[in-house]
Amino acid sequence: MGVGTYGETHRFYRYQHRKPRGWESFRVRYRETDLWIRTRLNLEKEAMEAVLSLRLQLERYIASHPEFLHSLAPLPDDPFAPPIARRMLEAAACAEVGPMASVAGAFAEAVGVSLARFSDSVIVENGGDCYLNLREETTVGLFAGPYSPFTGKIALRLGPERFPLGVCTSSATVGPSLSFGKADAVTVLSKNAALADAAATRLGNMVKTRADIDKALALAPTLPSIEAVLIVIKDKMGVWGNVELAPA
Repeated sequence: MGVGTYGETHRFYRYQHRKPRGWESFRVRYRETDLWIRTRLNLEKEAMEAVLSLRLQLERYIASHPEFLHSLAPLPDDPFAPPIARRMLEAAACAEVGPMASVAGAFAEAVGVSLARFSDSVIVENGGDCYLNLREETTVGLFAGPYSPFTGKIALRLGPERFPLGVCTSSATVGPSLSFGKADAVTVLSKNAALADAAATRLGNMVKTRADIDKALALAPTLPSIEAVLIVIKDKMGVWGNVELAPA
């Protein structure tokens, strides 16, 4: 699968997966939410129900807490927030970014967890941010833009002991996500997909030149629950943590 991809017409990676027997793949869309999901059986109805429930919780919370939508800095914890909003608040506080920096990862994980009741293996991809809960080894391909020398050449090999796992990417050059850096791809691995998403934004904001890769990699171990980071800017790559690279 690919990470760091984007857009209605640019989600070509959704059609480049292997199609092994015993899996069902489907897409769930509601307003801005656009998920690609693979499970052991078709759970489109259950996935849509989860999406609608999560969006209702988050939209109601934002209506009464508009700063949640717009803040670029962490907000105080709110014990009365719905679970999805509180998870985003916690991730944002750990990564020192605004809560919406974690929304794609948080939604991917929440939907994936809800489907685990029906399927022993689940993949949820949300605009390049992924939640994976699998029983076999898999590889996740890197997409750092069409001109990157690393795109299509490198993948992350993940053994079954790593799952469940969030694999989330921030990019300043690919897709619509807000980034104050210049990195082509900052991919973060964490058991907490909301945190992986928020941390990818934090580290991505730091990388404005090739020389900034080392600074970002030095910060990565200080962020709780982060297992690995991969950073690409132009023709340079940096890697930290528990990750095995493999040919794509």
